[in-house]
Amino acid sequence: MFDDDDDDKTVDKKKVKLILDYDTILKECALLTTFAGILFGFLLDISINTPETFDFIDRVVLIVALFSITFAASIFIMPVIYHHLEYPYVDLEKFKSRSHRFIMFGLMPAGITLYLGLVLSLSSLLERFPAFLISSIPFILIYVFFRMRK
Repeated sequence: MFDDDDDDKTVDKKKVKLILDYDTILKECALLTTFAGILFGFLLDISINTPETFDFIDRVVLIVALFSITFAASIFIMPVIYHHLEYPYVDLEKFKSRSHRFIMFGLMPAGITLYLGLVLSLSSLLERFPAFLISSIPFILIYVFFRMRK
């Protein structure tokens, strides 16, 4: 009359989907955390071994970039911490939405760090004001392409 195998298959399918959803989110976080960690290490090395050609403004830009990527890396790792604090979950959608918010909050300081890194590299070639302007070009293009995707 009742087929227990069908119920077991349904439960197994749900578990597999749940594991895949968690896995996808945690892999995204691992990628972003690795990116932020490498960038943090690079900026930390520059701040410890500051070139003699850096003036006060360059040092301030470097410190702001270092703080910004520190914040981004901390936010990118929050879904993993949340995963370990809240496991086992009763609400996957809640976990997904919170993880999405953590990732979105971390993207802004990561972008600021990338911008400031471009400013630092271009300011060695150009005057400071043009370096700030030219460094914004990739971000403006990304915004334009994002808006044109529809």
